Amino acid sequence: MATRRPHPKTAARPGKAWDGRFREKTHQLVETFTRSVMVDGRLYAEDIAGSIAHCKTLAKAKILTETETRKIIRGLNAVKRELDRGQFAFTAQDEDIHMAIERRLTEIIGPLGGKLHTGRSRNDQVALDIRLYLRTQLDKLRARVIELQRVLVAKAAENRTVMMPGYTHLQRAQPVLFAHHLLAYVEMLERDKGRLCDARGRLNVMPLGSGALAGTNYPINREYTAGLLDFPAVTDNSMDAVSDRDFIIEVASALSIVMMHLSRLSEELILWASQEFQFVDLPDAFCTGSSMMPQKKNPDIPELVRGKTGRVYGHLLNLLTLMKALPLTYNRDLQEDKPALFDALDTANSSLEVMTELMRHVRVNRETLSRALHGGGLLATELADYLVMKGVPFREAHGITGQIVRAALDQGCDVTELSLESLQKFSGHIAHDVFSRLTTVAAIDRKGQIGGTAHTRVDRRIKELEKYLA
Repeated sequence: MATRRPHPKTAARPGKAWDGRFREKTHQLVETFTRSVMVDGRLYAEDIAGSIAHCKTLAKAKILTETETRKIIRGLNAVKRELDRGQFAFTAQDEDIHMAIERRLTEIIGPLGGKLHTGRSRNDQVALDIRLYLRTQLDKLRARVIELQRVLVAKAAENRTVMMPGYTHLQRAQPVLFAHHLLAYVEMLERDKGRLCDARGRLNVMPLGSGALAGTNYPINREYTAGLLDFPAVTDNSMDAVSDRDFIIEVASALSIVMMHLSRLSEELILWASQEFQFVDLPDAFCTGSSMMPQKKNPDIPELVRGKTGRVYGHLLNLLTLMKALPLTYNRDLQEDKPALFDALDTANSSLEVMTELMRHVRVNRETLSRALHGGGLLATELADYLVMKGVPFREAHGITGQIVRAALDQGCDVTELSLESLQKFSGHIAHDVFSRLTTVAAIDRKGQIGGTAHTRVDRRIKELEKYLA
């Protein structure tokens, strides 16, 4: 948020809201140490929206007159315009965004501004602001997840016939469709989307009216306030409402899982783009070179996303540690929830955005993938299953196939290159029809059950996802 040097008329030190209790002014070190406006300043729009709703609620309870209500709301809108335009003059004494807005409101409309805080504490005020802010942010994140899903589905459709080795333990295991591999991440992101929606649903409860911890003495209608702010419900316990941050922890957990999935995709891109794999080519615009080695093309974006994942994990642990021993109700420790939350949100947002654009321009090296399908015993499982279909118990078929693989390795060839005569030395159940099973296409297309990698099944899933994500 843009700031300006305080105007001489507004830079004078205002009194603290609690000055009546104290004989001494707050020490300058304490002012600096406790100041959070540089962090919570991003909540200004939510703070003003909550204040306008609170003002209308006070008017409905006959605590403010209609004239006072109109004047306060006009003043709040004037403050918002200053903040929107970067023209708001913060002072050194603005402890947080809530007090800064109240201070400026009072400057604009006079002592009447002091009535706005009637029946409200900063405790329920900040709990409200964070929930309002998170609703918007989670909606944006969900949209980013959907866009990445669309790009992955489009990339899968573009390469729907491309086959590749599937891996376990980073060893070649069985052939799969490249599209099937990409669609695995679409499914992960779908669960991520669900977690974000679940977190939004649980935080979408209005805490305003809880006061500092015990509720309020004023006859306010909390359901009316909730309706103004589009909350479907209000909190049922004032102490819980102002003191818990489990909804923030839940968001941080969901963000950590999003980042974990992005990190896994990043790791595969890093491997696939290496000289050892050469499965894909990353766009030049998303890579960097070396300051020393002219030949280098470094996958910096996936590497950074992989690195930033640990940063978001750290914020989750930070929040859990922050809350683990706090007695009810509000404690100043909770001021530290916002730096962790905001950075986790920013990191996940930017990571989703950049990975979406990167994936949009990734080029698949089809010839390299095709070559990678030869050798390595990729079709050994097909041979074992062939024996099972001939009546051999699976464990026995597995052992026979293992012996065949060993023999092929000793001869420096692949299982598919052995003659029928050589194969029949290991089992009399093997006949000429085995060779129709030992092809990559056959291996893939036999897996036509729901969730399998067969061409028909993957094509069907692509169409389902295209329709769903439209």
